[in-house]
Amino acid sequence: MALELVGGAFLSASLQVLFDRLASSEVLNFIRGQKLSDSLLSKLKIKLLTVDAVLNHAEMKQFTDPAVKEWLLHVKGTLYDAEDLLDEIATEALRCKMEADDHSQTGSAQVWNSISTWVKTPFVNYPSSIESRVKEMIGKLEDLAQAIDKLGLKPGDGEKLPPRSPSTSLVDESCVFGRNEIKEEMIKRLLSDNVSTNKIDVISIVGMGGAGKTTLAQLLYNDVRVKERFDLKAWVCVSEESLLVRLTKLILEGIGCATPFDMQSDNLDLLQLKLKGSLGDKKFLLVLDDVWEKGCSEWDRLRIPLLDAGKGSKVVVTTRNTKVAEVMQAVHPHHLLGELSAEDCWSLFKNLAFENGDSTTFPQLESIGRKIAAKCQGLPLAVKALGSLLHSKVDKREWEEILESEIWAGKILKFFHR
Repeated sequence: MALELVGGAFLSASLQVLFDRLASSEVLNFIRGQKLSDSLLSKLKIKLLTVDAVLNHAEMKQFTDPAVKEWLLHVKGTLYDAEDLLDEIATEALRCKMEADDHSQTGSAQVWNSISTWVKTPFVNYPSSIESRVKEMIGKLEDLAQAIDKLGLKPGDGEKLPPRSPSTSLVDESCVFGRNEIKEEMIKRLLSDNVSTNKIDVISIVGMGGAGKTTLAQLLYNDVRVKERFDLKAWVCVSEESLLVRLTKLILEGIGCATPFDMQSDNLDLLQLKLKGSLGDKKFLLVLDDVWEKGCSEWDRLRIPLLDAGKGSKVVVTTRNTKVAEVMQAVHPHHLLGELSAEDCWSLFKNLAFENGDSTTFPQLESIGRKIAAKCQGLPLAVKALGSLLHSKVDKREWEEILESEIWAGKILKFFHR
């Protein structure tokens, strides 16, 4: 099979072809002539519609869930089998009709006899009956339909995308390109004395989804100079869920001061008092990753226990929205994370797609790879996903299929912008 990336639009088009064929008079007359019930055809159509309803959601979810990608491949194979079956039925129906026409007789009774002859002609060359083959197809579609709920697939156009996995502080620095300048700029800010009047400086990283905000924060968090500067550090992935009790627990856990009792408690007052006492004039670095606008509303209350941290303490916040940085009173200027250059995108892509990052062995793939990297529009996350997808694949057709896939029609980039 050429490639593991499957387009929902392509599969939906295939399904439409099947629906058209199922509704054709030739196929309907022929199948009824084989004495199959209409309910069997209706059941086949219902199963096809069930699969069709979730294709667009599955198309996007395949990027983060290998099981969904495998499911789409099974759908693709099953639809091909269904097309072959209906093609054979239509061909046989046409052959029988032509034979009946050749031996046509005058008079309505004789005409009806001719029609009856061709619709009732058995599939003598088939290894099994039409009925058993249709039932087998329904069985395959039932298996696919039963997996829909387990895979978390929903009907619709894929707008409700699968949630991102929570980030951690760990980073693979070999997969980072083009961010050294802004990293060094932010390191200087982290190592400097506080410039705000809020006792604790908030430093923001602002950029669109997939731009590499989390990766930059990870680089800062793991830098040796930063480790030596701060007594305590905590990494908290905020995302859209931003309950104050939860965030306070995660900070306590991050600095190693949370007890089992703390983690089970919902008493915000006790938790904040515990955090305040734990910071105790120590120099503290907190990273709040992926803060959304509705998630920054609790900042005023969250920051209160942080004010007891030592002089020079810092909070790094990553967000897509400059309004978040303003609400959290981040010091200016905000660090706006732009797109990677074309050359940095290519460096990242080839590092992931080729063994040891060496593209010289496959010059025929390099030109295609550069075009794929360019289509990612400077988004590191998109480059990483497609570079990893093509890792160690050397079939030129696979690379061309990625480059030419209809999924590029805004959907891949929409997924990574989320």
